[in-house]
Amino acid sequence: MPLSQTEIEKVKHLHDVDSATTYLFSRIEPTEVLKKALQYSINAHQEQFRKSGEPYIVHPILVASIVSSITNDESMAIAALLHDVVEDTDTTILEIEEMFGRDVAHLVGGLTKIDVIRDSELVPSNSNEKLVASALSFRKMLLASIQDVRVLVIKLCDRLHNMLTLDALAEYKQLRIAEETLVVYAPIAHRLGISFLKNILEDLSFSYLFKEEKHHIDNYLDTNYHSIEMKLNEFKEALSRLLIQNGFCDDDFEILSRVKHRYSIYLKMQRKGASIDEVLDLLALRILVKDPVKCYNVLGLIHLHFRPLASRFKDYIAIAKDNGYQTIHTSVFYNTAIFEVQIRTYEMHETAELGVAAHWKYKSSASNIKLDWLDNLQYQDESVEDFYALIKNDLYSEDISVFSPTGDAFTLPRGAIVLDFAYSVHTEVGNKAFSALVNKTKASLLTELNNGDIVKIVTKDKLITRCSWIDAVKTSKAQSNMKLNCNAKVREINHTVAISIVAAAMSLNYSRVEEWFDKNNCDSISSIPNDVEHFKHVISKYVLEISKNNRFKGFLSRHRFKLKHTKLAGLEIYSTSTISDVVFNYCCHPKAGDEIVGFLEKSKVNVHHKLCKQAAKEFGSNHPMVFVKWAQRKIYRYSLIASLHNEKGALAEFLTFLVKLNIDINSIELGKESPDYTKYCELGFESKEADINTLRAKIETKIKVIHFVRSDDAYKN
Repeated sequence: MPLSQTEIEKVKHLHDVDSATTYLFSRIEPTEVLKKALQYSINAHQEQFRKSGEPYIVHPILVASIVSSITNDESMAIAALLHDVVEDTDTTILEIEEMFGRDVAHLVGGLTKIDVIRDSELVPSNSNEKLVASALSFRKMLLASIQDVRVLVIKLCDRLHNMLTLDALAEYKQLRIAEETLVVYAPIAHRLGISFLKNILEDLSFSYLFKEEKHHIDNYLDTNYHSIEMKLNEFKEALSRLLIQNGFCDDDFEILSRVKHRYSIYLKMQRKGASIDEVLDLLALRILVKDPVKCYNVLGLIHLHFRPLASRFKDYIAIAKDNGYQTIHTSVFYNTAIFEVQIRTYEMHETAELGVAAHWKYKSSASNIKLDWLDNLQYQDESVEDFYALIKNDLYSEDISVFSPTGDAFTLPRGAIVLDFAYSVHTEVGNKAFSALVNKTKASLLTELNNGDIVKIVTKDKLITRCSWIDAVKTSKAQSNMKLNCNAKVREINHTVAISIVAAAMSLNYSRVEEWFDKNNCDSISSIPNDVEHFKHVISKYVLEISKNNRFKGFLSRHRFKLKHTKLAGLEIYSTSTISDVVFNYCCHPKAGDEIVGFLEKSKVNVHHKLCKQAAKEFGSNHPMVFVKWAQRKIYRYSLIASLHNEKGALAEFLTFLVKLNIDINSIELGKESPDYTKYCELGFESKEADINTLRAKIETKIKVIHFVRSDDAYKN
C-alpha cells in the first residue's frame, strides 16, 4: 500500500541519519548491495547540508524510503540513494555502473538528465518571469526524453520529500517550487496513475500557492468536521447493513470513507463557480471487494436502495482507463446529502493508488498491469492561457466512454465532440474526417458525445483544415493537431499575401516578384504580412537592387516610391495608393483581433478573414493587395460567473447593463437552476478597463459576482 497520511507526517519529521536509515530498512530488506549504496551515498554527501541545517544525506535516504514504500524495487531504491551523487560530486555514471550495475547507472543517468533539462528549460527562481510557460516546456521535454518510466517515479518521490521540507526555504523559492510541482510533477503523477502521489503533491502545492483559498476550505472542513464525520459514518453503517443483509460477510468487503482532497475541492469550486457547500460530491466512500462480479452485486444493491444520479455513473471496470484504472463510480442521495461511491476490488485499489508503480510492487500480478499506454504518454504545446483549460479538460474532467463500430472503447473528457473521437482513433482520421454517424444516425463532427455512443467516422482522401473549430474540441490532441494544420495553412497564405502586397506596392507583376524572392532566398517571406518593418525593409531592398540597373532609372523617377500610412475603420493600412474607404466583407465577417487580409479595389480596401474561402479564390487570381492590420487598442479579456435570479427578463437586463459599460461579450453560458431559483451565468467578455477591481465594483452594483478573473492572465489570477 502507498504511504498513509500518518507515514507522510513521520517522513516529514525525520531529520537525522540514524532515524532515516532505520525507517528505510523498515520499508525494504537491507541487502548487502543496498547497504553498500547507502554507505557510498553517505560518504559522497559527507560535507553537505540542506538549508534546514540537517545533513544532506537524510534527503536521499528518505527519497529511497518513499520509493521502496510504493515499488519494493531494489534497483529503484539504490538509484534514489544515489540520485544526487553525479550532479553534486565528482562521481561519474561509469563509476556508478562499475559498482552497482548497468540498471542502476541507467536510472541515475536518467535522473541526472532531468536536472540538465530543468536547468535549460526552467526560468531560474531568482527571475521575475512567469514560470508557467517554461514549466510546461520542461514537462513536455521530460516526457519526451525520459525513456524509462521508473526514472519519473523516483523523481516524483524526490519532489514529494522536497515539498515536505519546503518550509526551510525563502518564501519566493517556496512559491516557485510549489508552482513547478503543480504544473509539472502532479500532472505527471496523474498520467502515471499514481493517485496518492498526485493528491499529496497537489495539496502541498495548494497550501503555498493559494493560502487564502486553502484556509477557507480548511476552515469549512474544520468547522463542519463533526457534521461531515457523522454523515459519512451514518452512510457507511447503512451500506454495511445493506451488504450484510444481502449475503455479504464482514470479511467480504471493506468500506473506506473520505472527504475529497483540498485541491480537488478547490478545482470543483472554480470549475462550477460554486461555494464549498455547493460542491455535490464532497463526501465520498470507497467499497473494496474480492472479485469483479461482487462489484456489480454491490452496485445493484446500492442503486436499488438509494436514488442514484444517473449522469454521474461511470463503469471503468468494464472499460478500463488507458493507465489501467478500474473502478465503478456512482453518486447517490442519502438523507439530503449526496455521496460519491466508488466500488473496486482490492487489486484494483492497489493499481488505482500506485498506478505504474504497482508493476514493480506486486510482481505476482504484473501480467494484469498493461504498460503499452505509456508509449503514447505525451503533452502537446500548451500556451499559458490554455493551462487551466488543459487541467479541466485533460486531467481532471469527468470522463465518458464511446465506442467505434467494432466495439473498441475510447475514453474522452465530458463535453468532447465527434472530432475529438476522430483524433483519438488516429491523427490521420481526425485530419481527414469529413462526416460521421453517431448511433447509426448521421451527425455533425461538432456533435457533443454522450457516454456509450457508437461513432463511425467517414474520411476524405485529403487533409481538411478547420481553424475556426479549434475552440470546439476538448482534447489537447485534437487542438494541437488542428493548430499545427492551421499554422501550416496560414504560412502558405502569408507567402502568397507577401508577394501580392509587394507586387502591388511596386506596381510589378506577381510572377516577377515571386522570382525575385526565390533568387534572394527570402526564407522569412511569410512574416511580411504581419511585420510592417519587414515589409518596408523588403521594398527598400528591392528598390535598391532596381536602382543599380540603368534601364530602370526612368521607371524609378516616374514611380516615386513612398508607402502611405492610412488609419480607417480601426485598421492601419500601408500602401503606395491612396486609400479612401474600407469594406468588411459579408462572407466571413472578420472581427477585431482576427487575422485579416486586404484586397485593393481602386481606392477601396476589401477586408477578409485570412482563412476565408472567398479570399482563397482571390489569392488564386493574384489580386492586388495591401498591408493591413488592426489598429492597436488595449483590450482586456475577463471571465465572470454571476448569480442570476430566475426572473423573466433578468438576463436581458443584465446584458443591457454590460453593454452600457462598453463591454463586448464573447461567450455566455447559463448554469442549471438551484432550489432557490438562482441560475449561474458564466460570461467571457472584453473591456478596455484594465483595473479588475474597478470593473468588478461596477458590475456588483447590478448583480452578485461569484467568480471574476482576467482570462488573458489566468494563471496570475
